[in-house]
Amino acid sequence: MPRIKEPPEPWRSFFAEVNARLTEDVQLHCCGGFVATQIYGVARTTSDVDFLGAVPNVGGNLQEIAGKGSILHRRYKVYLDEVTVATPPENYEERLAPMFPGAWSHLQLFALEAHDLALAKLERNIERDRDDVTAACPGRSSEPGDSERALLQRASSEPAGP
Repeated sequence: MPRIKEPPEPWRSFFAEVNARLTEDVQLHCCGGFVATQIYGVARTTSDVDFLGAVPNVGGNLQEIAGKGSILHRRYKVYLDEVTVATPPENYEERLAPMFPGAWSHLQLFALEAHDLALAKLERNIERDRDDVTAACPGRSSEPGDSERALLQRASSEPAGP
């Protein structure tokens, strides 16, 4: 996974303002198109940062500060979006990778590992997500559906949780 010091605009200024409004350290577990584009080099645009969770649990506060319709959203045309319907892979926290480490004093972003991102995206199963999976997991067969089948086979072969 490439290490980028800080995101490009408008993300850089957006996150700087989010950070300035936080009163405690916050970790966001990021997934979705933002991770696919910024970390895995998927060539498309996105206007939101999907996140599975925030530590500590300040999701509601983040939505007020930087969610859809917030002042920061109107200013920068990008926003934070807490994902509540996705099922993250088991123990995904153990594989999170820091994004832009040290860029902000309170805000820390972590990205899902490529295969965890793929599994989370495939659950929704829309074309854009399938395209992100193919681009984020290079070296896979270019035949339509092969990457998805391989990841689903891996997921189904792992033992179920408790």
